Amino acid sequence: MLRFRFIDKIPVSFRNKYFLTVFVFLLWIIFLDGNNLIARVRDMRELRDLRKDREYYQGKIEEDKRKLKELKTDNQNLEKFAREQYHMKKADEDLYIVLTPREDRKRTRKNN
Repeated sequence: MLRFRFIDKIPVSFRNKYFLTVFVFLLWIIFLDGNNLIARVRDMRELRDLRKDREYYQGKIEEDKRKLKELKTDNQNLEKFAREQYHMKKADEDLYIVLTPREDRKRTRKNN
């Protein structure tokens, strides 16, 4: 008798076998399956982030190719690059490095 009272409290639409089948199917798809909906959304977000990274790095590659071509073709640019990046100087010159506070913080972090 107790069992029938519990079943009577459940709305009729929830007791329908088709509703129960669809409900179990949706639970399975959303939460339990290896390719569930939650994992799929997470994977799509990661794919979007990876595509953004790919675009960024392709742009950097193009920029570096342009700079490399420029350095290979012009000796003045090569000298300018060496002076700026590697702090090279001629024998009769003095070299003074002026850093902004932001650059100074970056440099001290790398050394520590």
